[in-house]
Amino acid sequence: MKQLLLIGIGPGNPRQITFEAVDALKRAQVFFVLDKGAAKDELLQMRKDILERYIPHTDYRLVQVEDPQRDADASDYLGAVQDWHQQRAALYARLIESELADGESGAFLLWGEPTLYDSTLRILDHVQARGVAIELEVIPGISSVQALAARHKIPLNRIGEPLTVLPGRRLAEQVKIDNLVVMLDGQCAFAALDDPQLQIYWGAYLGTADEILIAGPLHAVREQILEQRQQARLRKGWIMDTYLLRRSL
Repeated sequence: MKQLLLIGIGPGNPRQITFEAVDALKRAQVFFVLDKGAAKDELLQMRKDILERYIPHTDYRLVQVEDPQRDADASDYLGAVQDWHQQRAALYARLIESELADGESGAFLLWGEPTLYDSTLRILDHVQARGVAIELEVIPGISSVQALAARHKIPLNRIGEPLTVLPGRRLAEQVKIDNLVVMLDGQCAFAALDDPQLQIYWGAYLGTADEILIAGPLHAVREQILEQRQQARLRKGWIMDTYLLRRSL
């Protein structure tokens, strides 16, 4: 049986990798990495740096392939994502069949926490549906949500109050916001909100040398966040950010 390890590596700081994740790195003979293009070479290099840091001089194989691209302009968002997942499933199935021998362990190094807004588990369901037999193991990681709260020195939840986590494209649907974390907000949906009681705690490149933190009343720091975000994205070619919105009591 072939084993596949999904290893959560945190939001960017290699020191936030758990001992369990390091042990998993040592068990893998093959590491699969997706090349997302020149603009995101830094993300690929960070994965390689993690391997060099924690398992130097180890005899492993690094299999690097081009990542299929999702149609970002498609009017049917769900359909475009499902098509993208099927393309990835076909790629993963081929890699597992051709690059991983029976009895070997392969691994994907996944940003943050593999069970929170990461598509790999769903894609591997499609892989298994194609008849590819794998033994799957998930190693949890620190999420950007946890790192955001830690960096701003705030609890994620208030006493007796729920915490909602959603993607940016669903923010406009919220009738009332009390305590809400937003991820994957490439369109900066927070900029359309006009509620003087909302506080925002925003962070980008959390835990890395390029970390940016901004907090305050949304109406007061909105433009600062937009400006800082744009400048950072132009400078680095990519951005990973998240934020918490909280209504003042």
